Amino acid sequence: MSLASTRAVLFDLDGTLVHTAPDLTAAVNRLLADLDREPVHPVRLAEVVSKGGRAMLGVALPDLDEAAREALLPRFLAHYAENIAAHSVLYPGVAEVLERIEAAKLAWGIVTNKPEGLARALLQALDLLDRCPVLVGGDTLTRRKPDPEPLWHACEALGIPAGHCVYVGDDERDVLAARAAGMPGIVALWGYRSVDDAPESWPASARCERALDLLDLGLPGLGRVRDPG
Repeated sequence: MSLASTRAVLFDLDGTLVHTAPDLTAAVNRLLADLDREPVHPVRLAEVVSKGGRAMLGVALPDLDEAAREALLPRFLAHYAENIAAHSVLYPGVAEVLERIEAAKLAWGIVTNKPEGLARALLQALDLLDRCPVLVGGDTLTRRKPDPEPLWHACEALGIPAGHCVYVGDDERDVLAARAAGMPGIVALWGYRSVDDAPESWPASARCERALDLLDLGLPGLGRVRDPG
């Protein structure tokens, strides 16, 4: 698996392309208000954003059993859908990375565990949907990350073999999915992690501190990034 042979870059969404924690946190706390409970500090929730809504509800409602939290998931998602991009923004450098990928005639796409409908709504609000050739959500298929099937599905949609794609994500399951799919996995260290995560131990091909570092990995046509001065 060589980065030099890359023809497509696939991305996770939350914590990789888009800083979504503020809107997700607001939705959790709206749910807690519905239940006459105190809000949860945003920092506690941000640590588990990349692990999904169920993980966020686990932090917010630790006294409830799994079934009770599952029953509240649709209400949380409804709150989130109402204000899906009120405060969500692209991470610094992401816009330039996508522009450089497109200029280099590389393909790109998104593979996320976020429900596809919500992912589409978010990308539409950020003016990215029309530019994204393939979007695979957590409910697009019967399997989701860390299973490799969503990555293979994206590769098939792009018409590019998995060995010529790379996957960028901020969670361990992103790296595990990439490895299982037969493509290099790149860790987005700028994303969401808990204190228990150890990204240095994940089986990744590269780790980037910031989005612009992706342009410094030797991907075809992207060149190197040099800070001014």
